Amino acid sequence: MRFTVGSLNETKVKAVADAVGEIPLFYGTSVEGVPIVLEEFGHPKNIHEVVDGAMNRARCAFQNCDLSFGLEGGLMDVPYTRTGFMEVTLCAIFDGTHFYLGLSPGFEWPEKCLKLILSGHDGSQAFREAGFTDHQKIGRAEGVVGMLTKGRMDRCAYNKYAVMMALLQLENKEYYQ
Repeated sequence: MRFTVGSLNETKVKAVADAVGEIPLFYGTSVEGVPIVLEEFGHPKNIHEVVDGAMNRARCAFQNCDLSFGLEGGLMDVPYTRTGFMEVTLCAIFDGTHFYLGLSPGFEWPEKCLKLILSGHDGSQAFREAGFTDHQKIGRAEGVVGMLTKGRMDRCAYNKYAVMMALLQLENKEYYQ
């Protein structure tokens, strides 16, 4: 089998490969990132934009493959949180007809960063401008989650949880008929 990921970002490609590699149904599957062109719209600011981004990535990556994966991180409204928002990653898997969705754990951005994101910055820009890092593209490394967890979870592991949640529908098809 051949699976594609709608990104060349290694934290996304590795997350898919790691999750798929743990499921006997998919042993021996090749996983590769593919370059895709998406309209730039900045950091997703609501769950609809997160879902749309992941689905668009998966749809664009469906090229000579059995399944394609799209991963998109962004904000979702969460009542009773300090800021009103949490950051999540959504995985959309596309089989050419149907989508299978899964979410990562969620966390709150520091308020200083959230304000920058809501004003149009991406995560790396916001974290840099707030003075938390000097890394140009932290999302290609440990990610903000890696910094905030002090290395206990990096972006690859974080993304992997979203992939695992989407894959469970394929691994347990009999429950999702």
